[in-house]
Amino acid sequence: MLFLFLYMQANAPIGIFDSGIGGLTVAAAIHRLLPNESLIYFGDTAHFPYGDKSPSRIESYGLGIADYLLSQGCKMIVIACNTASAHAFKAVTKHVGNKVIVVNVIDPASQVVANRYPNGRVGVIATRGTIQSGIYPRKIKKISPNTEVTSLATPLLAPMIEEGFFNNRISRTVIHSYLEKKSLQNIQAIILGCTHYPLIHKEIEEYYQGKVDVVDSAEMVAISVKEALNNNHLLSTNNENGELRFLVSDFTESFETSAAYFFPEKVHLKECDIWK
Repeated sequence: MLFLFLYMQANAPIGIFDSGIGGLTVAAAIHRLLPNESLIYFGDTAHFPYGDKSPSRIESYGLGIADYLLSQGCKMIVIACNTASAHAFKAVTKHVGNKVIVVNVIDPASQVVANRYPNGRVGVIATRGTIQSGIYPRKIKKISPNTEVTSLATPLLAPMIEEGFFNNRISRTVIHSYLEKKSLQNIQAIILGCTHYPLIHKEIEEYYQGKVDVVDSAEMVAISVKEALNNNHLLSTNNENGELRFLVSDFTESFETSAAYFFPEKVHLKECDIWK
């Protein structure tokens, strides 16, 4: 009976949520590393963007989505949104107790950057909510007190990406206007502190011409997910690729297009308003 219970738990899905399409970068990284794992992705498009919402509202959204993912039998919840990780991670972790593992997207990137640049200067770009939380400077300096961290809120980037504007003239103009700011000068690395931003990773790298280390958390989070599952004996025992489910609280064509970009021929998008 114990073996059967562990088998069922191991083959339960991983729940992943974000305010929109950004968390798909994390979901795709997890799928590449752990193709046998089943994934349930929830994009809270009805409340996008989270970056300009109050911490209490974001916490409320996070708890509601966590309850939904628990109802779907998830063995792990990945908060694939920096703003939600900053404002809802503690509440969600406390709320679910020991029922499932909860992973955020801030800790892995903070750990890597702090170790790489113990005496360096690091920039962070993110939504207003993430920047105002001060979460990245706190996390990095707790590990590496001598690392200098400078932050810039970039509120136009996530909505721009959500609408499909990336890798074009419009996106380059907006990106350059932010990266030219005085606060981001003379940095050795820049953290893409929003899971939407990996979609403009190439454009940011082109701006810096290889002179700045551009760090996004998707691959790092995937590694953390694998380690956590392995440590808790919850890695899937499936021999075939896991099932992929994509849910949104409000259907948008841009989400469907972006999801197909990451998961070609695998996306079956379903509207699921858990707030009703």
